[in-house]
Amino acid sequence: MLRQVEGSKAVADAVAACQPEVICAYPISPQTHIVEGLSQLVKDGTLPNCEFINVESEFAAMSVAIGSSATGARTYTATASQGLLYMVEAVYNASGLGLPIVMTVANRAIGGPINIWNDHSDSMSQRDSGWLQLYAENNQEAVDLHIQAFRIAEEMSMPVMVCMDGFILTHAYEQVDIPTTDEVKAFLPPFVPRQHLDPAEPVSIGAMVGPESFMEVKYLAHQRMIDSAAKVQEVAKDFEAHFGRKTGGLLRSYRTEGAETIVLALGSIIGTLKDVIDELQLDGKSIGVVGLTSFRPFPYESVAAALKGAKRVIILEKAFSTGTGGIVTQDVARAIEGMGIKDFTVIAGLGGRPITISSLRNYLTNAMAENIDRLTFLDLEIDTVEVEINKERAQR
Repeated sequence: MLRQVEGSKAVADAVAACQPEVICAYPISPQTHIVEGLSQLVKDGTLPNCEFINVESEFAAMSVAIGSSATGARTYTATASQGLLYMVEAVYNASGLGLPIVMTVANRAIGGPINIWNDHSDSMSQRDSGWLQLYAENNQEAVDLHIQAFRIAEEMSMPVMVCMDGFILTHAYEQVDIPTTDEVKAFLPPFVPRQHLDPAEPVSIGAMVGPESFMEVKYLAHQRMIDSAAKVQEVAKDFEAHFGRKTGGLLRSYRTEGAETIVLALGSIIGTLKDVIDELQLDGKSIGVVGLTSFRPFPYESVAAALKGAKRVIILEKAFSTGTGGIVTQDVARAIEGMGIKDFTVIAGLGGRPITISSLRNYLTNAMAENIDRLTFLDLEIDTVEVEINKERAQR
């Protein structure tokens, strides 16, 4: 059903259509409206046979999710920023136990200093946690990715984060087609857990593993992550067949055919980049954009294929590794190794800094002439920074 609706409400309704049996909730901006919406649906009976559990912290939310998923219940939670960091110990346990939990991460900057606005530093900090990470370009894709996430998680027995830009998407109102519960049921089979706790047949899961087996356990997790790429593609194709729209998958290309320069990015900035690419192509520039939906698993072969023939790739990132540079860049560089493609990184939008069309156009125009550094911080107030650096050096 097509509705004009807030992104958080659309996601809440999409999650409800997947019929979770347990929702573990602790509020933190900007994801609070999602769990508030779900709580109302449980309370008024729209989402039946679901236990909505208010917990005392984000760590408790993931701990409860682990317990419920381990008993074979379809389980959902949501978080953001410091909340994700607070649950990290349990986040690793969830993936280590192979539990198919689905979690929304409403992307928000990590302090300090405290900042409640959007960037990708929270989910990027968990890139090695063993969770799949899918990034939404808009609210329609956020809805569709949540529905796909339950199926991917349950068929692979792996947890999935669906990442959507905080405030930019979570609090934005736009037209979204939200499938009905019956439509989702036709796409999402009943949950049949690969493993579950049963008092009638007691077993232990998550027991200690010593040096003689730990490497093998970790290798199996590594192989499952690699194998999940094919499942992400398969589920996206099946979703298109069921619902008639192409969404999800590993990545999507926009006006890249024959492009000498390609910009690669994740999340809502892709929409702005498309507008910039349209303008630049009208000026005769050879440039396109690749939107990465799946960051984990990272689609090395698909990225290489999408960038083949380009002279240069610009990776636009809304997070970075302090003292090193781009995070996504490291994977892209591996994907294009030996292909003769130059890679450049631009860090933008940290802490909610606006990424304007004029700034992007100026940067990309210089990038196409390779009149840029390998690492650039878009719209950085360099004079302010240099004053502080010089003051610190003088004090020391």
